[in-house]
Amino acid sequence: MAHRCFVNVRFNELDPYNHVNHASYVTYFEIGRSEALRWCGVPLETLSERGVQLFITSISVKYRAPASAGDRLVVETSQGEQTQRVSTEWVQQITCEGRVLATATVVGVSVNLEGRPIRRPEWLTEALARLTTDDVDPKAEYN
Repeated sequence: MAHRCFVNVRFNELDPYNHVNHASYVTYFEIGRSEALRWCGVPLETLSERGVQLFITSISVKYRAPASAGDRLVVETSQGEQTQRVSTEWVQQITCEGRVLATATVVGVSVNLEGRPIRRPEWLTEALARLTTDDVDPKAEYN
């Protein structure tokens, strides 16, 4: 995984069993993707300014172990296979103290500001290539 950011579990994200609710993991993965884009130099605001939006078309999550109140989670994000010019695949995992809690494969498509599919611009492909390295954003943090 190339980009890491941190999320601290909050009380409101817990289910009646004192575990993080499954839906919260999807939010954590979204935080990871948004922070990875920012780290690559193309935050969501920049994408919109340049006429591009990324719409998520598919999320596949595998839950492996629960997170609980007070856990400090690491959301790792890298680029998956880029087989089509319109779609972008993200591979993500959430860990806590070295233990994998959940993994996800997310597919998004590039669209214009009217929501019509477009080819992924070369500048975006180049920016996302950074997600194939082992660099880490040391300042990425969420509380």
